[in-house]
Amino acid sequence: MANIAHISTYRTKVRIGNWNEDLRLEEDAKKDYLEKKERGELVAQKVDFLKQNILRPVNLTVTNDGRLHFGNVVMLVNMGGEQRECSAVSINADINSLGRAPSPGIQAPCGVSAGRGIQACVRTAFIITSVDGSPEGSTLHFEQPFALKTTSGFAGGLYLMSDLQSFQKCAKKSRLQEVNLDDSGSFMSWWKIVHFDPQERLEYEDQPVPANVSVLIIHCKTNQALAVLGNHVLWTTYDKEYELTAHTFLDSHKAEQDNNHWTLCTSDSAGKGLVVLNHPQSAADNEELTQANPDI
Repeated sequence: MANIAHISTYRTKVRIGNWNEDLRLEEDAKKDYLEKKERGELVAQKVDFLKQNILRPVNLTVTNDGRLHFGNVVMLVNMGGEQRECSAVSINADINSLGRAPSPGIQAPCGVSAGRGIQACVRTAFIITSVDGSPEGSTLHFEQPFALKTTSGFAGGLYLMSDLQSFQKCAKKSRLQEVNLDDSGSFMSWWKIVHFDPQERLEYEDQPVPANVSVLIIHCKTNQALAVLGNHVLWTTYDKEYELTAHTFLDSHKAEQDNNHWTLCTSDSAGKGLVVLNHPQSAADNEELTQANPDI
């Protein structure tokens, strides 16, 4: 019994090992934590800062004539399919994408994904930008090159771009042609819109592009269509999302599949929500719009 009492006293009163060094290390770790917290450098603080800025609401353009124009702020929405939900092209930024003070924001290059949150915000808003000298406010036409640029400020004004597929440059999951954001504004960031129906494509060439209907977005350099892959899931800072790539998926009739179908969404006339018609206009409808707006 005496031995048991002695052992108990030893275990509670006596310090063993490098207790002084361990105490110093614990104090240093606590001091480092408090300093990082004061500077806002903790991982949790960085994630909160990122989400507060990148999920900030953005007002999409209200189109009065039913057409897309240079300078319009739009969302690129895919209506979904058998293996995937409705999703929108989204900036896939994490804390490693953040620049440093005094103006923290997203740095290039930065990834993109197809997010399931269909809300107009900094993360999902893109500006239709001229690359051929067309003035802002002029109508975008089928087959006309343009760029898609993120909003300025926190999003950095980066361009949606793609590059030639190679072993070093390819999508992480599918290994297809990579799509990301860059600040160069080079020819690799040029895109064009074509009608989703191959049989009507020639008829629509050089015609104004209607807003809020299904179209194909084609990369000018590689002639590959922007695509969302429901069978390649990405777990991002924002939840489960889908991989984006530039690859044309054809069915047995040589027509592009719904992976390649995109709607450039604008706001409704009240500016309170998205307009998604999700069906192409007929040639008669397009001619009627042209007659109603002869200056376009």
